[in-house]
Amino acid sequence: MTNETRRTPRPVVLLRPVPGDSAVHRLWAGTKLIVVFGISVLLTFYPGWVPIGAVAVLVFTAAGVAKIPRGALPSVPRWLWVLLVVGGATAAMAGGEPAGLGGLLNFLRITALSIVLLGLGAMVSWTTNVAEIAPAVATLGRPLRLLRIPVDEWAVALALALRAFPMLIDEFRVLYAARRLRPRTRPCTRRERRRRWAREAIDLLTAAITVTLRRADEMGDAITARGGVGQISASPARPKFADALALTLVAVVCGAALALELTVLSTTA
Repeated sequence: MTNETRRTPRPVVLLRPVPGDSAVHRLWAGTKLIVVFGISVLLTFYPGWVPIGAVAVLVFTAAGVAKIPRGALPSVPRWLWVLLVVGGATAAMAGGEPAGLGGLLNFLRITALSIVLLGLGAMVSWTTNVAEIAPAVATLGRPLRLLRIPVDEWAVALALALRAFPMLIDEFRVLYAARRLRPRTRPCTRRERRRRWAREAIDLLTAAITVTLRRADEMGDAITARGGVGQISASPARPKFADALALTLVAVVCGAALALELTVLSTTA
């Protein structure tokens, strides 16, 4: 007998930085947020191949500088590949220029745009500590205080959400694993099957709400013991020369890609 080793799929890891000490890790969190916002605006108004390629080069370069291992990438399920193939074939039937492949090219462009934006968000998640995001948001939103906008409260709410999200994911995984270990009787009719699914859904929702409330209570006690919510949005970190250099580099690359998209490629099209 030959034991076939099945490769276990790598799960999606969110809001947990990859250990390391690189130039990308040392950047201020506000700089990364500005980069993400600027690139998102660029790709929203000009989702061409050149801007997408330029942003992809920036993401791969940042991943190389930060030394992100390949193991950090989640496994792509087979159903997603099947969905992409079906979507590409359906889009190809729409025809269009050039050579009747306009629909397929648009589908590939949208897919590449989605992958690039996901990679951009993943880079921020892999190289930024969650505790640094709320103070950066409070610092960037400081001019909005003149309009009496509660920037600090928004930053605190964002910080609490980012910190609670990984914990709740782990709790839900434990609940789902416990549900699968429960002995179940095989229903004989469709009506019994629907009732069983309804009961299990209600049980899972009740357990999830209970776990969420318990976690919220524990987090509230911890925040109170550490000095209140004001400590969450306060941090001495500020942008440095490396941050200005990174913003300049991103602006130059995105500006060159936009100029090439609007001038050279628009005249040849």
